[in-house]
Amino acid sequence: MAIEAAVPGAEVEVILNPGPAAEHSLLLSHDKAVDVACFLRDDPALKFDFLSNVSGVDWLDKEIVEKVKVTKPVIKLVDGPEGKVEQTVDETVEETRRHIVPGYLESVYHLYSIALRHGPLVLRMRTANRTDQVEMPSLTPVWRSAEFQEREVFDLYGIVFAGHPDLRRILMWDEFKDHPMRRDYVEPDDYEYEPTPHDAVLKRAQEHKSREQSSGVRVQEPAAK
Repeated sequence: MAIEAAVPGAEVEVILNPGPAAEHSLLLSHDKAVDVACFLRDDPALKFDFLSNVSGVDWLDKEIVEKVKVTKPVIKLVDGPEGKVEQTVDETVEETRRHIVPGYLESVYHLYSIALRHGPLVLRMRTANRTDQVEMPSLTPVWRSAEFQEREVFDLYGIVFAGHPDLRRILMWDEFKDHPMRRDYVEPDDYEYEPTPHDAVLKRAQEHKSREQSSGVRVQEPAAK
């Protein structure tokens, strides 16, 4: 691969897309991602000079169930000269095994070459997990158009882009907790923020009120408009 030849030590994995578009992508390792990005931008045969889009993806933990055949010693009664005797024999049985594949967060970049009129080239980077190892390098130093879009991904998914010049929330307010595009995000009941809650918000507000009443906490009624 041209990338690995140009950037020694770069670990690039091709992620196949089985869909009709067959828009395959390249998964980059963190330590060489910026070097790879610079090569894609500057190489005369590639000239990916335009970053059009940065998006986030949240992959939850996944349980893998598989059937495996194992050989185990089993004690059986067998016929002997003096009747039935116990004998240990190896027997192959099928077992169901389950294990958890840890989830991760992913950033996806779409590149085009305005100069050579080709693209898109899709790049991906992944975090180690969804909790305390959510950092990856920013590509803003390579493509300035990544600046606000990486801020959106940081805000909504919680990916921390190391090297970003101004990494802060862009849609939610600074004091907001959590990241609304996470797949396990739980919406607040919002009754504190909406003076006249209605529909789904009203239902959550009523449930909130019921919980507080059952716990003996004094409840303040939502103010009417």
